[in-house]
Order: sequence, then C-alpha cells, then structure tokens
Amino acid sequence: MRTPPLSYITYWRCDLYLSCAHYIPSTYPSYNAPWLLSASRILCLCLAVVLGWAGLLQGHPQCLDYGPPFQPLLPLEFCSDYDNFGCCDQRKDRRIAARYWDIMEYFDLKGHELCGGYIKDILCQECSPYAAHLYDAENPRTPLRNLPGLCSDYCSAFHSNCHSAISLLTSDRRLQQSHQKDGARFCHLLNLPDQDYCFPNVLRSNHLTGKLGVVAEDPRGCLQLCLAEVANGLRNPVSMVHAGDGTHRLFVAEQVGVVWVFLPDGSRLEQPFLDLKSIVLSSPWIGDERGFLGLAFHPQFRRNRKFYIYYSCLGKKRAEKIRISEMKVSRADPNKADPKSERVILEIEEPASNHNGGQLLFGLDGYMYIFTGDGGQAGDPFGKFGNAQNKSSLLGKVLRIDVNGAGSGGQRYRVPRDNPFVSEPGAHPAIYAYGIRNMWRCAVDRGDPVTRKGRGRMFCGDVGQNRFEEIDIIVKGGNYGWRAKEGFECYDKTLCHNSSLDDILPIYAYGHAVGKSVTGGHVYRGCESPNLNGLYIFGDFMSGRLMALQEDRRTKKWKKRDICLSNTESCAFPGLISTYSKFIISFAEDEAGELYFLATSYPSAYAARGSIYKFVDPSRRAPPGKCTYKPVPVKIKSKRIPFRPLAKTVLDLLKEQAEEAARKSSNATVTSRPDRASSRKGPSKKPASPTSSRKPFPRPGAKKRVWSPGPQGRRKQSPKTPPGRGAQRQRAGRSLPLMLPSRWWVRG
Repeated sequence: MRTPPLSYITYWRCDLYLSCAHYIPSTYPSYNAPWLLSASRILCLCLAVVLGWAGLLQGHPQCLDYGPPFQPLLPLEFCSDYDNFGCCDQRKDRRIAARYWDIMEYFDLKGHELCGGYIKDILCQECSPYAAHLYDAENPRTPLRNLPGLCSDYCSAFHSNCHSAISLLTSDRRLQQSHQKDGARFCHLLNLPDQDYCFPNVLRSNHLTGKLGVVAEDPRGCLQLCLAEVANGLRNPVSMVHAGDGTHRLFVAEQVGVVWVFLPDGSRLEQPFLDLKSIVLSSPWIGDERGFLGLAFHPQFRRNRKFYIYYSCLGKKRAEKIRISEMKVSRADPNKADPKSERVILEIEEPASNHNGGQLLFGLDGYMYIFTGDGGQAGDPFGKFGNAQNKSSLLGKVLRIDVNGAGSGGQRYRVPRDNPFVSEPGAHPAIYAYGIRNMWRCAVDRGDPVTRKGRGRMFCGDVGQNRFEEIDIIVKGGNYGWRAKEGFECYDKTLCHNSSLDDILPIYAYGHAVGKSVTGGHVYRGCESPNLNGLYIFGDFMSGRLMALQEDRRTKKWKKRDICLSNTESCAFPGLISTYSKFIISFAEDEAGELYFLATSYPSAYAARGSIYKFVDPSRRAPPGKCTYKPVPVKIKSKRIPFRPLAKTVLDLLKEQAEEAARKSSNATVTSRPDRASSRKGPSKKPASPTSSRKPFPRPGAKKRVWSPGPQGRRKQSPKTPPGRGAQRQRAGRSLPLMLPSRWWVRG
C-alpha cells in the first residue's frame, strides 16, 4: 500500500495542533517534551493509516479553487506548458505573466538569464493540473502554501542560483529566514513527501500525466464519477423534468401524485405545483408499480402553459386504468397548476396492477410519444400472441399522437398521417412501435453540442421477465420482439421461431446476475462535464448498479462501462459524495443538459426516503465562464424551503475518520504514560502549528470564494490584502491570487 503524503494531516487540526508534513522538532521549542513527540508521531502514523484506508492514497488532479482541471477556451501565452489541460484560463495566465514581469524588474540582465526560467516555472504551478497538491490545498479547510512543492534537486539548484528571488516570491517569514541561513532548510520546507508529485517530477510521470483529462478508471476499467446531492425527503420520486421555458426550474413528481417545484438556487417551494393524491391510485406496498408515473411539458409551454400527466386511477366498477391528461398552469401563479384544467386525452384499461408503462415524451417532430406496458402479470398471457404483439391493443406499445387538435370520432388528439400503421387493417393508427414489455424511462438525445450528431434518437430501458434487461433505440414501425424474445434470446420459443427477421434488437442487454429491473437513462449532452458527452448513462432499480453505454462510431456497436462512485480519492472535492440510495427509480436532465438520477432507500410510495443526485466528473470540468446561464425570472408566491443535504461529503467522512483516529491515538498515549500525563498541571499552551504563520491566507471557517455546488455566476470580490506593495499588486491583478473563482456546478 502506498503511503499518503503526510501533508494531508494539516487539513484537519488535531487536538495537539501538530502538522506531520512540517514536523521539525529541533526548530520549535514547544515540541521538546518527549511525551509530546511520541504522541505526535503516533498521531501522524494513525492519521496516515486512516487516510490510506479511506482511499486518499495520492494526489488527484485538482485546482486551487478546489475544482477539477479544464481545457482552456483560448491558448495560454505565458504558462504554455498547461495550454491543453490545467487550471488556468487566459485571464489568469495574463495575471501570472504580469506578476512575473513585476518580479523581474528587480533583476539585471544576468539575473534574467539565471533566474527567469525558475521564477516562471514556480509561478506557473498555479496552472498545473495538480496545483492543489503542489500548494497543499486539496481541502478548503487548510491554508495554502506560499510556494509550490519543489523536488529537492530542482529546489537546491533554484536556491543556489536565485536565493535572492525568494523574498519576491513569498511573504512567508519562515521561508524568507530559512533561505538566508541554509538552502537545505528552505528546500525541506518546500518538500513534498511523495516525490512523484513535486515539481518538476510531476510533469515527467507517465502514471500521472498519461491519462489527464479523461474520465478516471479503476484497475477494473470502472468509470470513476462522483455525485452531488441536490434534493432529499421525497416519496418515491418517479420523474424530474424541466419546462423548457428558460426559468431552469425543475418539476419533481412523487409516485403518490404530488409534483414539487425546485428553483435554480436549489430551494423547493413549500406549496406543491400539483396535488392529485385523491385521484391517483397508489399504495404503501413496496414495489407497487401504480401511481403518478409521467410528466411532460408542451414544447410551446411558454406560450400555451400546457403540460401532460400519466397516472393510474380507478374507473367504473373499480377497474384499474391508466390516464393521460392535459393540464394548464394557473394564470395567477406560474408555480401552480390549475386543478380545474384537466382534460383527459386517453384512458386504457389495465388487466393487472403491474406493467403500467408511464413515460411521456415530445419528439423533435412536436408529437407526443406515450409508452405503455403490456398489461401485467407475467409472460404477457393475454390472447394468442400477447398484448405486445397485438396491434389492435394499445398495451405494450409506443404511441405517437398530435395533442394540438381533436381527431375524428370524439378523439381528443389527432393521429399523425405518417404513423406506420395508419393504413393497416385492424391496427390502431396511434401505434408507432410495438413488441414492448414494460419500458421504464425513455429519453430523447439532444445531439452533440457541436456536430448535432445523434440528435432526436429515442433511448428506452425495457424491463425484462426472467433473464434479461435491455436498452433499445425506438424506430418508426419497429417490432421489439416481446413476448417472442427477451433481450437477444427467445422467450416464447414457438413465437420466436416464427418471428420476423426484421425485429429490432436491443443495443445492449444484460442478465439478472447484473440486475433485475432496468431504469432507462439519458445521453449526456451537458456543458459542465465534457468527458461525458455521448455517454448513455442508465442503471438498475434492483441492484443499484450504474452503467454507461459508449458507441463505437466506426462499428456502430455499443460498449458497456460500469460506473463506480465509491472511490474517495476521486471524489475528495468540496460538496461531492460517493454514496447513494440503492433503488434507482429514474434519470433526468435539467434545462442546461446536466444529468441526474432519482433514487430511494425504501421503495414505498409513502416513504419519504427519496433523493436526487447530480453526476459530476472529477477528472475534468468545463473552462470557467463557459457554462454560465441566466434563468428567466419567475414570480414566486410560495415560501422557499432551502435545501439541507443529508448525505455526508467525502471530505466530511475523511475528516471524521481522521478525528476519530486522533482521539484513539491520544487516549492510547495518555494511558501508556500516566506519570507524565498527570504531571501536567495548570493552564497549558497548545504548541503552534507550523502553518499558522501563513497570514495572507484565510483560516478554516473564514469566508472564502471557492468552487462549490452552484451555477457559474458573477465573481465575488477578493479579500483585501494589507497595505504596501503586495496590496498594490493585488489591485493591479498581479499578486499570487487566492485562486477561488466562480462556482461551476449547479445547485448547492
């Protein structure tokens, strides 16, 4: 096992206020007591072991604003070594260049030749993809180093040739005083315990630089992603959609029939958008598939205020059925549905209580697509061929209708003229595709942001019977095989041998050793995590596994990749978590295209155990300023309820483990040295931490401008610096910045 850099110990101040990274007994009189030295060594060792167990075994790409590195939008002119990938945009690059020229004013021509390269190298480490590690800043609770960690040979050469530059590069008195006395002492203070990460070794390591900027993988090839919790306390959240009206609101539907509004700042409105609990058929039974199942907004919602719902209800003689209705938003309150506006468009009787479908979508053609289940029970036992293969039945189908007008015969919708079975005798004209068992969650691909490739494709997860779960792409007139086939294999052998060779096969299917109930997902087309572009991300309700499909553009085949969220090293960023509730109910995307999933720890429609999580790629983010948006203002009449996270972040968990280890080691030391512990009388002073001299940087708990869960927005004012040349430099934008730019991911 690789030992973690002990500088991590400075992240969380232990009871003794010791820093293992800068532990030098001969320098600090307060460390001279033998019992204290023993305690500090035990504490450091114990914390190192704990952090090793936690997975924080080595540095990971991270910037000084505590976010992942990025590819600059424009080329860097000064710190060009990090032109392709790092932590600087053009604005920051110019600021570093200005500081460099300020410093070089103090040198003659020979000094320029001798020291210019060293000074540029050191200043440009703020642009390194490992900047946070080089500056001891991988956790926002610790102060930053004044200078980056330098490898011993490089540091010795720098000190030997350019020691006079040190006072220009840093205001840290320890560093200034040490270089005047001894170069070895100076380089010891800048040393990183793990020599792979010090500069310039970090640039030479294929292990560290070979796969920079791509999605991290573990040794098994599992994609390393992280999560941000964005909502909790929901009762089986089955759907989350946006209205496409520029407000960036999210509408979250619970299975019991309540829809909530979440605002761009992460808060929820106290009054629900819609409450149909009295009509919707649901129960507290675990796994009951009935309830409020689907929600979609009209493409022209901003103009006509229309949206559509899909839910289970009771008809005459208590017959169960599914209902698709149109409703409108209240004119008096844009965050409330008009309860009297419901107009039933379609009702279908259900012969059983399961396999109810539930997806509503609008395609690029403006028509509404309705995904129904096969009617329930097991094996689609209805009729000679089952409902799914019977084109006179609306069950087990993808329906395509025009909701913008009434049809003939009292229908409250029109049938598009180019529907595939309009002219087929006995077939229902609304059918677009058939042979479906119970598609649970479908999505329309927005297409590549640049090329638009893939735009309009419709992906679905179809829940299997006994052996296979599958992912399909819906095509006009397609027969998806059920009940003749399940996945790629035969289910009903008689039907299977007589089935058409033109049946549409899944793009991917998996067996029940992986999971037993697929939840369809989305193709990622957002801005904030560019590595994920084109990945179809989905999951399994029963096993809780998250997976992704990646298309080979040459062969058109899809390759499955597992997604792992348990690596604490990858997710050691502020606000990120690596655990989630097991039962994955649905996936969603917001108006900006960022991807989420909805899950619960207890799958009952009446249990408020549901949460919503956002995917975050810890390996690479979009460059600052690229993903900004300004939501259209919306009138708020209801009280806002701020979001309060329940899940502990990775950093919180590591902190707790470190503190627990500190308590145990401290207790063990005191117990083993009772004579010395009891001799400590009267008030005592805690030894000062070596990092306490870093005055220019804010202390833990002070207000900071950091990367955190929230939309990219305007930059806040930087903290003021003391008067003098340093202050003048900061006003000119040329001093070593605190490097805490605008927030980059949505909703905190």
